[in-house]
Amino acid sequence: MLGFVGRRFLLMIPTIIGISIIIFLMVRLMPGDIVDVLLGGDAVATQEQKDQVREQLGLTGSYPEQYWSWASGVLTGDFGESYRNTEPVADVLSRAVPITLELMILALLIATLIGVPLGVISAVRRDSVSDYGARVGGLVGISIPSFWLATLLLLFTSRVFGWVPPITYVKFFDDPLTNLSQFILPAISISVFTLAIVMRMVRATMLEVLGQDYVRTARAKGVKHRLVVYRHALRNALIPVVTIIGFEIGILMGGAAIVEIIFGLPGVGYVLLNAIFNRDYPVVQGATLLIAVIFVVSNTVVDVVYGWLDPRISHG
Repeated sequence: MLGFVGRRFLLMIPTIIGISIIIFLMVRLMPGDIVDVLLGGDAVATQEQKDQVREQLGLTGSYPEQYWSWASGVLTGDFGESYRNTEPVADVLSRAVPITLELMILALLIATLIGVPLGVISAVRRDSVSDYGARVGGLVGISIPSFWLATLLLLFTSRVFGWVPPITYVKFFDDPLTNLSQFILPAISISVFTLAIVMRMVRATMLEVLGQDYVRTARAKGVKHRLVVYRHALRNALIPVVTIIGFEIGILMGGAAIVEIIFGLPGVGYVLLNAIFNRDYPVVQGATLLIAVIFVVSNTVVDVVYGWLDPRISHG
């Protein structure tokens, strides 16, 4: 098992290096020029002035030189400084990361705590009214865009209840109730798609597992129905679901960007989109690399959990 874990984490290194190169090149290939943005479209700015600004920003060397300068800084925790306000990118991200992580954790909790029981009920009561209702609900959940649902929830609560989430971000440990009131609607908005995927996957795997020989044997021995479902069937049925949840983290990160803007949460997605609009290369590179690392690490952890749940994977 230790060898399996070690191999999975070693694979992260070339993956992250490749991702960093792609991010660096894609940022450089974005349309527009940060120099023109900083000069405000000054028509009288000479080429010499533009070159001077470009040199101050560290954009004069070749791409390999620029990449090495950025990557070597990242290894020491230095992501550079924002072109817009000269604030260290690490400080910008340190404020944004807790917001996005809290939003993702709440969304995963909602999706798992609701999706897994619904999938079990749908499988156990196959072809019943509850089964058809859960399946229809799953199709609806997959079809609803998170940003549309976020807007709809915001309009509904403001028009019907006269309430909107607080605009100014409050940390959880400063005021838990206010913090949760800020995050509940955004978390619901981005969790619906994942909830539907989890529910459908649990239903499909539970139906397969409930038809296995060892489940029929347990029933023939007189084991209670509840124990058969939750102790014998559910653990094996959750193995593919764990993998799906790992991949859904990337979808949650993408959906969180728009939802954070709708609800005014200054998370990583919010920071990243503003940096893209302003052609703020260091912030774009740092935020994108951070999102990619979170995705890679989470999927590596999912691989490890998968190997723990199914020893055949780690031994193979």
